[in-house]
Amino acid sequence: MPSRGPTLFASFFVPAIALLVAQTSSSTPSQSGQVFGYTDFAAEQAKTDHTFLAVPDAKLAGEELKTLTVEPHIAASPEDLKTAQYVASKFREAGLETSIVPYKAWLNMPKEVKVEAFDSDGKLLMTGPVPEHVDGKEPFQDDPRITPAFNGSSPSGDVTGEVVYANYGRPEDFKKLTDLGVDLKGKIVLVRYGGNFRGVKVYIAQQYGAAGVLIYSDPADDGYYRGDMYPHGPYRPATAVQRGSVQFMFKYPGDALTPGVASRPDLPESQRLPLDQVTSLPKIPSEPLSYHDASPILEHLGGPDAPREWQGALPFTYHVGPGVKVHMVLKMDYQYSTIWDVIGMIAGTEFPDEWVVAGNHRDAWVYGAVDPNSGTAAMLEAVHGIGALLQQGWKPKRRIVFCSWDAEEEGLIGSTEWVEDHANQLTHAVAYFNTDVGVSGPNFDASAVPSLKEFLRDITKEVPSPKGGTVYEQWKKNQAEATARHRLGVEEHASHESAEVDHDVRIGDLGSGSDFTPFIQHLGVPSTDIGSGGPYGVYHSAFDDYAWFVMNADPTFVYEQEMARVFGLEVLHMADADVLPYDYVTYGKELSSYLDTAQKKAEEAGMTGIDFAPAKAAAEKFTQLAAEVKGKQEHPGSDLAAFNGQLRAVEGDFLSAQGLPNRPWYKHTIYAPGEYTGYAAVVIPGVNEAIDAKDVSRAQSQMTVLTDAINRAGSTLEEITR
Repeated sequence: MPSRGPTLFASFFVPAIALLVAQTSSSTPSQSGQVFGYTDFAAEQAKTDHTFLAVPDAKLAGEELKTLTVEPHIAASPEDLKTAQYVASKFREAGLETSIVPYKAWLNMPKEVKVEAFDSDGKLLMTGPVPEHVDGKEPFQDDPRITPAFNGSSPSGDVTGEVVYANYGRPEDFKKLTDLGVDLKGKIVLVRYGGNFRGVKVYIAQQYGAAGVLIYSDPADDGYYRGDMYPHGPYRPATAVQRGSVQFMFKYPGDALTPGVASRPDLPESQRLPLDQVTSLPKIPSEPLSYHDASPILEHLGGPDAPREWQGALPFTYHVGPGVKVHMVLKMDYQYSTIWDVIGMIAGTEFPDEWVVAGNHRDAWVYGAVDPNSGTAAMLEAVHGIGALLQQGWKPKRRIVFCSWDAEEEGLIGSTEWVEDHANQLTHAVAYFNTDVGVSGPNFDASAVPSLKEFLRDITKEVPSPKGGTVYEQWKKNQAEATARHRLGVEEHASHESAEVDHDVRIGDLGSGSDFTPFIQHLGVPSTDIGSGGPYGVYHSAFDDYAWFVMNADPTFVYEQEMARVFGLEVLHMADADVLPYDYVTYGKELSSYLDTAQKKAEEAGMTGIDFAPAKAAAEKFTQLAAEVKGKQEHPGSDLAAFNGQLRAVEGDFLSAQGLPNRPWYKHTIYAPGEYTGYAAVVIPGVNEAIDAKDVSRAQSQMTVLTDAINRAGSTLEEITR
């Protein structure tokens, strides 16, 4: 779709406001006068919502996105600092108390990157990486400030080895190679993106003794097999490369040298780990490739045919190797670099120690129009709306904190360091609301802790959709259509996974890969993550730019406006609710579902020595108590501060002081990124990962830890009922 001009935008925008007024008056909960968490919603809060919803502006969001993406702005670059200053100016204009907060992080930048491939006769097959380039009108691709494609956290290396193709680089893929008799020691492993986090691919290859890893984007996954390639459509062109971090974030995120400690600029060197004690950095080099560069390697591999399910969309049969030798030269410049978070605050009037935190990262591998600055533009328009309320004299009951994180792409660094810096204050934070890939298309989706899933559904019932009706109605329709396609056998990319405990809109569980991780999984702050998706084939490439965005994602920026409204309304409702709107009944039901699934998995694996009964009894009691608490939330007593403090404590009860086995930074017993998935959530991770490892002793030990956590949370609920 071509970019739409101002005239078309104006013709759309006027009826959109009319639609907003009509829908807000008809669809807000003011008709019933009741919203969970409010003793009297109807009058004041409904008026506040109506005022806020009218402010976020599609046109302004587009202008903000264009400003943010005019230059490549990788973390710690001068251009990155300029975006921090721009966001800070927008926060200040809205009336937020704003500061730019620096941290010092151990980051790498490429000095030299070279990959050469030779066939069995020594003939040169390819030299790369080739520059990212498409024929046709693409105004951003030739900027000299675009860094060569590289992996954050990769070490330097000069290695040569035979190539082995390992599909997606999952544990089952490496096991299949060993079953085929393929020795991976000293090899260069070629894997394709998908199936797990890129850092996990490197982690497993390293465990198998590989000398290096090449990661490429197969057209089966986000290229021409999916649809038209950019600049004719949204999918990945042949030379586009998916950059990314390969830090072992499943060990711990943030600055690799300061786990658990804020990496302030003045932090003494004695409090930074020596490199030989760091566990989150890979030991073997890795490099991302386009399928233009990977194709000649794959085409000339010999050895056995790859399993049929390993076949991608390149026009030849894939083999596992050998037959091709690769020489990788990576020279990385590692140094302490300054990054900049932008923090904007509004003081609370009634519960000043209860923080409502909302954030989005700002840094990008190149331009980052979708990832992350579509989220930044939406956040700025949410701030714009809240600023309008401040000008009218409104003040929130709780402290509001808006955050623009830096160096997320390198390992969630800006958010993690700030969370570690403010751990004491965040003990009282009542929620963290995240957006990252804010808009890549029209389909709203979300993940959340169970206690905030109903809260999120209620928010989307208030916000009008550009497609008509509300965001909630369109969300539900999209999920129903996706389910129907799945039943008909049409392949679908996985959305957020979650337990099925009701028949409402499905909201996923929180894994990792974005800035909610330190909040929920390290400190136990209840969290959500929202975005609006669509065909998006240029992830982490030079083509994720403003031109791609207006052609493919959101030409009139109305989904930016939608996201700003949802994001801002989350903040407003949590900041002004009389009673914290946590739904622990859903939490209890999901706990029971997780335990049932884990028990079935253990039985299928023949692991009969794990006692699930105490944990299942604890979850059942938790759910019963939660139902009583929900009734009390609807009719609270006069001491709201104490009551809310007890409600908030429940999520913290799920933390374990010792953390997960072999990765103690992760404290949450219910949610964590998987050690062998990275992005996807592993629920009750201590237990499930022990089952996956067929370690009965560890599984039983972790079951005890989990049961204790559920019982702690149940005891807190029981105190509330007294």
